[in-house]
Amino acid sequence: MIMTTLMCGAMAIVMFSVYRSFRQEVHGLGHWCAGLALLVVASILFSTRNVLPEPISIVAANAAMILGIGLSMLGTEKFFGQPLSLRFYWLVCSTGVLGIGWWLIVQPNFSVRVAIFSFAVFLIYARQAQLVILYGERHFSSIFFGVLMVVQACVVLARGAAALLYGGNSVDLTVTGNNASIYLAVANFMALLLTVGFMTMATRRLQDILERRSTHDPLTQVLNRRGFGAVYTREKAKLRRHRRPLALLSIDLDYFKAINDTHGHAVGDQVLTHVAALISSVLRESDCVARFGGEEFIVLMPDTAPHHALKVAERICHLLRHGERQALPACTVSIGAACQASEHEELEQLLSRADAALYLAKENGRDRIEFDVAGLAAVV
Repeated sequence: MIMTTLMCGAMAIVMFSVYRSFRQEVHGLGHWCAGLALLVVASILFSTRNVLPEPISIVAANAAMILGIGLSMLGTEKFFGQPLSLRFYWLVCSTGVLGIGWWLIVQPNFSVRVAIFSFAVFLIYARQAQLVILYGERHFSSIFFGVLMVVQACVVLARGAAALLYGGNSVDLTVTGNNASIYLAVANFMALLLTVGFMTMATRRLQDILERRSTHDPLTQVLNRRGFGAVYTREKAKLRRHRRPLALLSIDLDYFKAINDTHGHAVGDQVLTHVAALISSVLRESDCVARFGGEEFIVLMPDTAPHHALKVAERICHLLRHGERQALPACTVSIGAACQASEHEELEQLLSRADAALYLAKENGRDRIEFDVAGLAAVV
């Protein structure tokens, strides 16, 4: 019991530290932290059985333990972005606490109390295992956490069944014996492992978030220069192997400064987000769009011939002229298109040719598309 209390306390401190730093990025940490704190309170209350009246200490300790374990379930639901099962939470907790109180005070029966507690906790652990199965990614962190939940659910269910089948003495943790020793050892071990399992999933989630931040534009949520460079390197390697065409569009909003000056930068940001979403909507899954700063976007289209690239560009221009603007000011774009000239050409050279075509579109009146004709003859 002392070891469980110390481990829960230590993990609560660790969880609280992570929660303070990453509460916006990883959800559910606060509920897990509060749940661990309640488990510490439950251990302290159990240790006061000889000080406080037994009905108070036992019922309060079990209530704190069920509520704490239930909070971890709510935290797991929040982590996976699911609605909190507050009705289920309060139903299980209140039924468990009232049942324990009844079979302690009104009709004292230790076996039934153990069974009620075990089945209540089993439902909570089973719900978390279900969440992992339905919403967890196929990664070691989620599998590890899910397996732990299944094991813990089976352990508490077995204890509840043993209490009903073989009597309370077989599961009484205050009596020295093999069953009590095994259960306490597993409980101590799982108290640590369950929290470690959740932290493993949280770390995985945080890693994905940080990686996305390093490769995506925070305003429009499309790729930034770094993310685009990584995609281009990958697609260029495919170009070398399969010798398939690679097209690039350089897109720049026309008179964007006037939009900012007239409507304000907040509206300008909304226009950029709208244009990024519109460009993304016409692309294939294999294509990608990146924001290169200001009002400039770059589109990379693997395995795309020049005439197909022009069709995509025309589609973008058409949607901006005639599509839904969501009450935003009207805007158009100028587009420069280019294709990879050879497998030896670097990204900067390809961008330079697309930018040259873009500048030509600007000079010829904007709201139009120009193709890098000079580089077209050398296309692989």
